[in-house]
Amino acid sequence: MKKKILIINGHPDPQSFCRSLSEAYKDGAAARGEVRYLNLSTISFEPNLKYGYRKRTELEADLVKAREWLEWANHLVFVYPTWWGTMPAVLKGFIDRVFLPGFAFRYRENSPLWDKLLTGKSAHLIVTSDTPSWFNRLVYRRAGHQVMKRNILGFCGIKPVKVTEITPVKTSTEEKRAAWLNRVKRLGSKHI
Repeated sequence: MKKKILIINGHPDPQSFCRSLSEAYKDGAAARGEVRYLNLSTISFEPNLKYGYRKRTELEADLVKAREWLEWANHLVFVYPTWWGTMPAVLKGFIDRVFLPGFAFRYRENSPLWDKLLTGKSAHLIVTSDTPSWFNRLVYRRAGHQVMKRNILGFCGIKPVKVTEITPVKTSTEEKRAAWLNRVKRLGSKHI
């Protein structure tokens, strides 16, 4: 079965290295499935879930399309930087606005349990950082990765979730960046 892959670039800068990584993954994945690409820096939406779940906030046209693509995909790829230990605000706002009750999960009445509505999907996180991987693992315990993997995607039934760290970016050379782009392209061409 061919994969239906949705790549989500969660960096707010349209010229970021995350954009290049997203495109490299897309180039590699094109041979193994149908690919759609969503660049959060180029779509228009209010990132705040203004009323929480108390009152419905209508989805903007770009979010309606994104939600359709999320339903369509069976593999999600999130490419984003680590800022302050987690994802940028635009990606968090996207998740807040789109991964809603009734779409991504459903609370059970009179129960602390919930139904995971996005089962059958897998994900890959490609995360850039200036913090060395060993430091993130030993000191921060990869907290940002765990939030995305377990508290967000796992909560909605998405598994497995793989993580690829690209680090440290700030001090990297052009040769190192080219090697990372080739690595991510190869990841895109592989099966889960």
